[in-house]
Amino acid sequence: MKHLTAYVFLMLLLLSGCGAQLSPDEAQESIQVIAMDTAMLITTYGERSPAAAYACEDVIRDLEAKLSRTVEDSEVSRLNNNAGKELTVIGEDLSALLDAAAYYNFTTGGAFNIAIAPAASAWGFTKDHFQVPSQEEIDELLKLVDGFTLREEPEGVALGPGQSIDLGAIAKGYAADKIVQVFQEYEVPRGLAQLGGNVLAYGDRPDGTPWRVGIQDPAKPGGKNAFVGVLELTDAFAVTSGGYQRYFEQDGKTYHHIIDPATGYPADSGLTSVTVVAALGEGDGSGFPGTMCDAYSTALFIMGEEQALAFWRDETRWGEQGCPFGLVLVTEDGRVLVTEGLADRFTLDEDSGYTYEAVS
Repeated sequence: MKHLTAYVFLMLLLLSGCGAQLSPDEAQESIQVIAMDTAMLITTYGERSPAAAYACEDVIRDLEAKLSRTVEDSEVSRLNNNAGKELTVIGEDLSALLDAAAYYNFTTGGAFNIAIAPAASAWGFTKDHFQVPSQEEIDELLKLVDGFTLREEPEGVALGPGQSIDLGAIAKGYAADKIVQVFQEYEVPRGLAQLGGNVLAYGDRPDGTPWRVGIQDPAKPGGKNAFVGVLELTDAFAVTSGGYQRYFEQDGKTYHHIIDPATGYPADSGLTSVTVVAALGEGDGSGFPGTMCDAYSTALFIMGEEQALAFWRDETRWGEQGCPFGLVLVTEDGRVLVTEGLADRFTLDEDSGYTYEAVS
């Protein structure tokens, strides 16, 4: 009922006003969605903006119901619960993400790993019951990560005994890719989707200028307008991963939620956030550039500055066309590194206290 009520209310607004003609680009709907453990904001423009916005919500709700391991009857939960027992029938979306996860695990040398789920649970990040696990427990759980297997049969897929997966580092990027399809279907001329640390800047702003996307200052996670800088984006994805997004403190030490698959501990890479930016329609050939940005933002955060930039510069990996994404790296020692091709769209906040470096 809420979808219909909102739609009718907006249509009444559009039809009122002394018969004034409203440009389709000025029609707007903005809705908030709480899903995938984060607050999301979908803003759409055009004559079909209300229908498009709520279609986006439907897509997000559907993906959450399939992909969240905290939803009891999701496909991921059934797959995890059946580990070592029986095959699980999965749908197209989970199948696509499992393929993507395997690819990004390979390209990042294991830095991206959805099998980190048992270790993440041991730290309490799944249910917000935080704790520091013993080294003995971590060592045992890393055996599940290192020995991860996914058996695929025509009837379904299966994990090894004790294993489980978590798609939190890739699912919102995939949702952003699906939202692009909704925008195209509903002929949305412009829109903005903010899915936690994932942003889709679709088209440009109504005045013809790029969308302005702020990058949160990791040292001031609660600051409403505390940014290290601002990106100007048109038809692009921007995904930020950082330890400031979820963490807890114990005995005077801070532990964040991005677990390094190599150690079982929160990544200690010298970076405080990584933003990956890619244009719509580009990417690594997978057809899902938002998913790519999501996966690489986590993996490169774990890798650290030196390895992340080496990955971005790797000509043997990317070929003559170069890397399909740009980077904004924020370091623990107060620097903001912006890669070539993205630097002209980034403005440092001079009051942030960070120093700026362009990287080629």
